[in-house]
Amino acid sequence: MASKLTLLVCLLLIAGGSVAQLKDSVVDNIVKEETDHSQLRDLAHQLFDSIGPRLVGTPQMEQARDWALAKYQSWGIHAEAQNWGVWRGWERGISHIDMISPRVRTLEATQLAWCPSTGSKTITAGLVILPDLADSAAYAAWMPSVKGKFVMVSVLQPTGRPDDNWQEFGTPESFQKIKDRRKEMTDNWNARIKKSGYTTRTLPVALEKAGAAGVVSSYWSAGFGVDKIFGAYTKKIPSIDIMQEDYGMLYRLVESGADPKISVHVESKERGPVPTFNVVAGIRGTEKPDEYVMLSAHFDSWDGGTGATDNGTGTLMMMEAMRILQQVYPHPKRTILVGHWGSEEEGLNGSRAFVEDHPDTVGKLQALFNQDNGTGRVENMSGAGYLHAYEYLTHWLSKAPSNIRDSIKTTFPGAPGGGGSDFASFDAVGAPGFSLGALNWSYGTYTWHTNRDTYDKLVFDDLTNNVILVAILAYMASEDAIRASTEKAVLPINTKTGEQTKWPIQVKAIRRGGLD
Repeated sequence: MASKLTLLVCLLLIAGGSVAQLKDSVVDNIVKEETDHSQLRDLAHQLFDSIGPRLVGTPQMEQARDWALAKYQSWGIHAEAQNWGVWRGWERGISHIDMISPRVRTLEATQLAWCPSTGSKTITAGLVILPDLADSAAYAAWMPSVKGKFVMVSVLQPTGRPDDNWQEFGTPESFQKIKDRRKEMTDNWNARIKKSGYTTRTLPVALEKAGAAGVVSSYWSAGFGVDKIFGAYTKKIPSIDIMQEDYGMLYRLVESGADPKISVHVESKERGPVPTFNVVAGIRGTEKPDEYVMLSAHFDSWDGGTGATDNGTGTLMMMEAMRILQQVYPHPKRTILVGHWGSEEEGLNGSRAFVEDHPDTVGKLQALFNQDNGTGRVENMSGAGYLHAYEYLTHWLSKAPSNIRDSIKTTFPGAPGGGGSDFASFDAVGAPGFSLGALNWSYGTYTWHTNRDTYDKLVFDDLTNNVILVAILAYMASEDAIRASTEKAVLPINTKTGEQTKWPIQVKAIRRGGLD
């Protein structure tokens, strides 16, 4: 009996020892540091509240560059700004837009990015709606009538309530009726644009040439209080976005013959051509310094909000992961880099430029992990079309805590990035770039490119989850004894065309942007 008990104790001790050996102090320290000493809130406040949005070519983008370089230096991580082109420099000033007739109301509105300034002037004028005419000749005949008027170039929305609100409270019949009405109005508006002979890009230019006082749009994002704010195409007259609620009011007043008038005062500053850049930082490898693991997130944003979830959250996730890796894993086997890309919003230009300018680095890439779809915890990963990605991604992922790992859906071999975010720049040249897909949190409607993409939309518990995940993935990819395979899978047949899906081709960066 005693001998059996002794044997049992020995077996338990051996088993306990095996369990202890499976524990990984680097992983444990990553989890502990982020859980107990996260700097995410401070970083978010500094970047979003103090510096603000990071439109390419603006002083805020340059301030963010200097801030990031200083942060990395304070953490003992080498970082540098890598200039790769020039862009139209522009600085947003105030936007003050009011309805002054038939009553007074300060409108919720703003100038679009790169909007011309009205200087010291305030422009006061009536409004006209783009009419429904027969053909381009009719529109050409109508064009002189816009002189001195603000022209409304967006469709009237039949409702300001999002679909989920209608689904929850409306009858099926009323919900269907509003959807049908919206489709009818949208189709009619699109037909107007087409019949005019212009596009949404060229119409504002034609209106400017015809002497319009300004261009008024409303790009509703299908949720309460959200518009998407993009760029102006005019060079002399203001281009403004008015929120759906106020735009609808003005539209109905024009239709009813009330002849509303608005006053527009917008200030901005042209800065001429300015350098555009990436911020790249790294922790040098000890055994294989010329092989690379890379973290990736674009640094720039649109400027209707502060670029908090697009892609401030990806930016801070990667910065925080690098801070922790430097602290708990300062001597990686492979070099660990992070790329904060400029001008992603205008066509992945920063990452495309890096791929062009650093072929040696890209050619020796073990893996790149990119995050660019909001504040949510990572919930899906794909093999990005690499045939053997299953073998190494699942191995690396296995070290993540179960509460993080088990909620991630993996797809293998998956498909390479086609252009949606910066990992696609690397996949196009056969360098393994992987997207960390995040939980939605109503990203597409409420924060993606909108005026509401601000600090208060961040979900810090999910961001903490993501920091731990990406730091562990970087650590595991660095330590892996085997170089990750980049053999490509045979891509499936496109069911629409019946042809074999092709691997995406490399696209060159735009290195001179927004300049005629």
